[in-house]
Amino acid sequence: MEFTVSKSDLVRQVTDTLRETGLEPHSLRLEITESAAMADAERARGLLVDLKALGVRLSLDDFGTGFSSLSYLQRFPVDTLKIDRSFVARSDELDCREIIRTILNLARTLGLDVVAEGAETHGQVAFLESLECPSGQGYFFSRPVPADEVHRLLDGLAAGDPLLVA
Repeated sequence: MEFTVSKSDLVRQVTDTLRETGLEPHSLRLEITESAAMADAERARGLLVDLKALGVRLSLDDFGTGFSSLSYLQRFPVDTLKIDRSFVARSDELDCREIIRTILNLARTLGLDVVAEGAETHGQVAFLESLECPSGQGYFFSRPVPADEVHRLLDGLAAGDPLLVA
């Protein structure tokens, strides 16, 4: 769901939520899609700078699908690049393999974390591991889980039970 909110409203909402919950700002990770960031790059940059000043961690989602300039990547205070699932899904194709490899190298050079989205097969995960991709998400690991189920799974993990997801 997309909605428009003013920069000051969002920063205030995040600030209020952090205060009300007692959550440490570095424990909160917010995502902005590359296309949303590029729709109004200066406004997005200002918002990201303000959120970063709170100590919140920021991710640039769907990286590689928009037409952003690398200069904007340098100017946005993000912590993580999320490689779009479309590249991971086609990681058996040489050009997609090279795009993934390039994004990983770029992120390493800039000191950014990376998450590969859409990992669904053992082959995709093996390829990402061969490139030393630090994180992945997708159906290979788990289908989306409702919040109450996450709590149950984490409670089981804390109790020493193996984390099994369908």
